[in-house]
Amino acid sequence: MRSRRKIIQLARELRKNCTPSEKTLWKELRNRKLQGIKFFRQHPLIYEEDRKTLHFFIADFYSAELKLVVELDGKIHDYQKDYDRERDLIIRSLGLRVLRFKNEELANIDDLKSKIKSFKTSGS
Repeated sequence: MRSRRKIIQLARELRKNCTPSEKTLWKELRNRKLQGIKFFRQHPLIYEEDRKTLHFFIADFYSAELKLVVELDGKIHDYQKDYDRERDLIIRSLGLRVLRFKNEELANIDDLKSKIKSFKTSGS
């Protein structure tokens, strides 16, 4: 059984051990640097509770005001496409949108930020 406290502790550990790509994007998103949008990193999303077991994902980046999850995908995601698809469906069922980027897309950080900003104006 995972308690909320343990899930929060796991998220904190992930924040301490973030990838270089996550560090790069976090520098651009933290402290409302992107059009005043508040983002959280390594944010737990609990989607189900049965028999006192919490089912959850930890989003790389999350904006409550945009109802947006931003995921950075490293090479491992090339081998877990079905898992990612299922995860995205569950996240969408929570009323959230998912935006995925490959780590390589960070090379053009301005383009990546423009894609995120477009969610602020489009509501899509």
